[in-house]
Amino acid sequence: MIKFNLSYLLLTIAIFTTEVLIALYIHDAIIRPYGGDFLIVILIYCFIRSFINAPCLLTAAWVLVFAYAVEVSQYFHLVNVLGLQNSKTAKILMGTSFSFFDLGMYTLGILTVLFLENAVASLKKF
Repeated sequence: MIKFNLSYLLLTIAIFTTEVLIALYIHDAIIRPYGGDFLIVILIYCFIRSFINAPCLLTAAWVLVFAYAVEVSQYFHLVNVLGLQNSKTAKILMGTSFSFFDLGMYTLGILTVLFLENAVASLKKF
């Protein structure tokens, strides 16, 4: 089950770098709020697959459930409930505002992962 995969690790690093660049330099109404949410589930998926050789669909499903759980925690203001409202790190990691659009972007990100994994698997058959 535990198996290192360099390809996924390199993808993780590339997507993480992209996320940081978006956070630092993009201040628009589309890429920053929606692109970051789209990419974050792909980042988490790639990170997990860097170290765990689990089925694609299972990993993708758990990543999506995790992302939804984080978003729902924002609806209930979990950062405040836990008394972490003054922690910049907690607010960045857990988020502070619920959005149905975020749930949609997480879903699109995971659907992209599934599409690409299927495409790569099909190409490997040749």
